Amino acid sequence: MTILCSRLATISALAALGVAAATGVFAQEKPVAGAIAEGSLKGKTLTFASFGGIFQDGQIAALKEFVDKSGVKLLSDGPTEIAKVQAQVESKNVTWDVVDTADFPPYVHCGTLFQKLDFSKIDTSKIPQGQVSECSVPAMNYGVVLMYNTEKYKDNPPKNWVDFFDTEKFPGVRGIDGSGDFTGGLLEQAFRATGGDPKAMTKNDIATAIKKVHDLGGDTIYWKTGAESQQLAESGEADMLMMWTGRAMTAVKNGAKYTPAWQDWLVVMDQLTIPVGAKDPDAAHALINAYLGKSAQETLTKETSYTPINSEAKPVVDDAVAAFLTNTPERQGQGYQQNIKFWVENFKDASEQWSAMMAGG
Repeated sequence: MTILCSRLATISALAALGVAAATGVFAQEKPVAGAIAEGSLKGKTLTFASFGGIFQDGQIAALKEFVDKSGVKLLSDGPTEIAKVQAQVESKNVTWDVVDTADFPPYVHCGTLFQKLDFSKIDTSKIPQGQVSECSVPAMNYGVVLMYNTEKYKDNPPKNWVDFFDTEKFPGVRGIDGSGDFTGGLLEQAFRATGGDPKAMTKNDIATAIKKVHDLGGDTIYWKTGAESQQLAESGEADMLMMWTGRAMTAVKNGAKYTPAWQDWLVVMDQLTIPVGAKDPDAAHALINAYLGKSAQETLTKETSYTPINSEAKPVVDDAVAAFLTNTPERQGQGYQQNIKFWVENFKDASEQWSAMMAGG
C-alpha cells in the first residue's frame, strides 16, 4: 500500500510538472523594455561608451533608474572609436560593456567586433520596423534633413533632395556632411538625381552618385562638425544645408532663417552594441533593455532633443523641439531609409571613392 501511494504521488507530481510546463510556469519570461529587477546587479560595474557631450550626458541620465534599481555601478567612457573597440577585442581585454556606435559599424563588424545580441533578453517590440539588426538596436533616432534659406528661395523653395542637386533651378551654395564616412542615403538621393533608381543601385553606380555630389561645384562647403553646420545656417553662408535635425533645430531657435524640406529626410540612428568578449554580457543586455524603456526614452529626448525609439514614449518638450522630432506618423511617412545591406557589401569601395573625392581626387 505504501509503495502504491508513493507511485501515485510520483505520477501526480509528474503530471503537475507537465501542466506547469504546458502553461509556461517554468518558461523563461519575455523581457519587457524598461523592466529592472531590484538589486539584480548589485556589486557589479558596467562601462557605457558613447560620443560624449550633451548626448552622452542625456544617455546617462536616461539610465539613472536602471542604476538606482539594479544597484550597478555605471561608468561613462568614450568617445566611441572603432579602432578602440578593435584593440580591446584583439587584446582580449574588453573594458567597454555597451557601446554606442554610428549606423554602419554593427553591420560591418557583426560577429567580429560586436557580438550577436540575445533577443530573449531584450524587448524590441516598441522599436520602429527595420531598425533592429543581429548585433545592434537603435540608441535613438534623428534625421539628416535638407534645410534651405527662406529668404534666398522665397516662393520657390526646394522640396526634396533632387532639388538639392539641381543647381540650375536652385542656384546657391550647398553645405554637405564631410565629418567622416559617406552618408549612404545622400548617395542614393544623388543617384536618383541622375535619373537612376536607388533601389536598383549597383557597385558601378557608386561612382555616378559621388560624381553628382562633386558636380555641385567648388563652392560647396563640406562641414566637419555639427557645430560648423549650425554656424553655416546661422550666418547664412550656405543656401542649402544637409543638417542633423538636432543642429537644425538649434539653428532655427537661434534665429536662422531656414526651414526644412522634410520629403525623403534621411533616417539615422546611433546603435547600441555589446563588444565581442565583454566580461558580463547578461548585465550588458540588462542595460540595453532598460535603456529601451518608455521612461528612459522620454528622459533621453528631454535631455538631448533626439527622437525616442520607444513607440510609447511621449516626452514633454517645447514646440521648437517637437517640430524636429521624427516619430510622428507624418514624419515616418516622409522618411527615407538607406539600403544598409548594399552599403555594407560595398563599404570599402564607397569609402575609398568618397575619401578620394574629399581629398580632391
